[in-house]
Amino acid sequence: MGQELGGILAAAARGHFPPTDGATTVVPQPNPRDAGVLAFTAHSVVFLDEDPKWVLATLAATDADPFAASMNPAFLAALMARTGRRMNCVDLLTCAPALPGEPPLALTELHDPDHPRVARALKFRDDVRVWAADGGVLVLGRGVAGRWEAAIEVDDGVRGRGLGVQLALAARHLAPEPVIWAQQSPGNARSVRTFQAAGYRPVGSEALLCAPLEGQ
Repeated sequence: MGQELGGILAAAARGHFPPTDGATTVVPQPNPRDAGVLAFTAHSVVFLDEDPKWVLATLAATDADPFAASMNPAFLAALMARTGRRMNCVDLLTCAPALPGEPPLALTELHDPDHPRVARALKFRDDVRVWAADGGVLVLGRGVAGRWEAAIEVDDGVRGRGLGVQLALAARHLAPEPVIWAQQSPGNARSVRTFQAAGYRPVGSEALLCAPLEGQ
């Protein structure tokens, strides 16, 4: 395809996806931190600073449906063994266009770097900003290939009142660029429904290969 990861993601956000040819594209990592696999409809993208021939040969040797092999546990385990990286889960990758105007609820920006949500976000994102609402938290930061990503957290005592949708919608108003991205674990149906209710649409699936933790 002759593209770098940022260009592939930007095109997907506009609705222009890789060809549905069952192929896999291997591109360099956008930076030393971010590596992983993206699966679109009938086309996958591996962003990893490894020999593309090795990646494709390992994928071809995976005992799985060729159209789903890039997200097969055996293939992902081979990537982790090769790189010494780890992963948490395969996420649903979604995005939504930014919205003008102020967010639909009152937010207070947090500047405490020791806040648990700030500390966690800094492991995966740059330029992190965090806002608190009554019963919830919204995080924005630059993630994979510099894209702006949103994450939310709602306290147990206020669940079911629509706060999650308001926070996800607020991220669209606060987005510094035309598109905001968010990942949800497919098994977390509540989170999936929340972001879809706020206008986020599925783009594909994503498995991030995280660098080893310090001391490991």
